[in-house]
Amino acid sequence: MRCVNDTAALRLRQAVRHIQHAARERAATGRGLEEADDVTGTFATDGAIGFDPFPFLRALHEAGSRAMVVGQVAGIMHGSLEPTGDLDLLWDGTPEQAHALRTALTTAGCTELPDLDRPLAAYQVTGAGGDLCTTALPWGDLDTTPCLTRALITHDPAGFAVSYATLDDLIGMRRSLGRPKDHRRADELERLSG
Repeated sequence: MRCVNDTAALRLRQAVRHIQHAARERAATGRGLEEADDVTGTFATDGAIGFDPFPFLRALHEAGSRAMVVGQVAGIMHGSLEPTGDLDLLWDGTPEQAHALRTALTTAGCTELPDLDRPLAAYQVTGAGGDLCTTALPWGDLDTTPCLTRALITHDPAGFAVSYATLDDLIGMRRSLGRPKDHRRADELERLSG
């Protein structure tokens, strides 16, 4: 049985308000999510301007997607204070779930559907962009397949559920990726778990 922690949704709502406030007067530079550096991350890109993952998260729920939030948004849901500008998801890569993802992407305003036959695909919807990762994507020596079955659930006050990585799985993912921002964020998450 999945653990339900509705505090996670409230943390995310608060963090998104903070991100929107911090980036609201920032001029667009043309720097996309793919140009994020390994230290600061996507908050320094244009992805933070108008960042609003909630319409896409709702669309995922309504489409029956079992995609799980990973990356810094999942970190925020566990209490991280670092802002972000993207929403990364992990999914199982099955045709059924690809159909659910395509439905959610279209509903959320995606005009160029990504190639979901690849283990890593970038996407852009209204208010958010990021990576769609399947369990076939190499994460060092970490097998992410069991992470999906261990996912936690939170209920957003607007009436939809969000699946997100457990704290231990998220720390493992961070350590496997090994970039400076990942080690820093893993350290923060470990302090939060202690």
